[in-house]
Amino acid sequence: MSESKQNYYGGLCAEMYEILHEKAPQDELDFYLSYAKTGGKILEPLCGSGRFLIPFLERGFDIKGMDLSAEMLQKLKQKAPGAKAVQADIAEYHSDERFDYIFIPSSSVSLFTDMDLCRKILMKIKGMLASKGKFVFAVETEANRRADDADYRIAASVKTKEGFELTLREKSRYDEQSQTQFLPGVYELYRGSQFIQREEMDFQIRLYRYGEMEKLLEEIEFSEIKTYSSFSKEVAVDDRSGTFLFECGVD
Repeated sequence: MSESKQNYYGGLCAEMYEILHEKAPQDELDFYLSYAKTGGKILEPLCGSGRFLIPFLERGFDIKGMDLSAEMLQKLKQKAPGAKAVQADIAEYHSDERFDYIFIPSSSVSLFTDMDLCRKILMKIKGMLASKGKFVFAVETEANRRADDADYRIAASVKTKEGFELTLREKSRYDEQSQTQFLPGVYELYRGSQFIQREEMDFQIRLYRYGEMEKLLEEIEFSEIKTYSSFSKEVAVDDRSGTFLFECGVD
């Protein structure tokens, strides 16, 4: 059985993700596109296989991507060979380049379950923004808390383009103190009844309460912080939304 890394999208994970999430949901894509301006420089950290980055490219925007997963970036390059994307850990990434707009969709900021690391990454992103630049992102909330499962259960099953069966089995555990949802998963690939490959994933996400991220953004000294509960930019007022969307900037 392969060694698992926290929130690393390996080969089988990337394959299933591409099948299940080939294109960005239109309402979510429109939300992030609404902040893009012609002539501005855009960065999408955690760009994955490019389901947001590619539509930006197709509309003529100057966008650059970054992701830790070589497997996800390979999927991106297969679809858009000319895409500007680098393999890097956002926590360690350094560039003198400044961006007018940085966005992290799909609640991926929730993947930073260590709050010291999350703060470090948010500060780094602030430092990469140009004057008057915007940072827009989403996190998951405690409304998405799952019941604990003691045993692994089949969460998804898909057919690959080769006709193989790819399944994901996962279980869940929620830690109250850290507000972390642990979702360890096992991907298995079969050709008929013949087992081919197995891959483990240590998937973890932090679930936020209303006001928590806002406080952190204020401490880091982002400006003009806004919190939305929907892609139509309804202002969030409580914890009932499954996703918080944040818009903030630098002076």
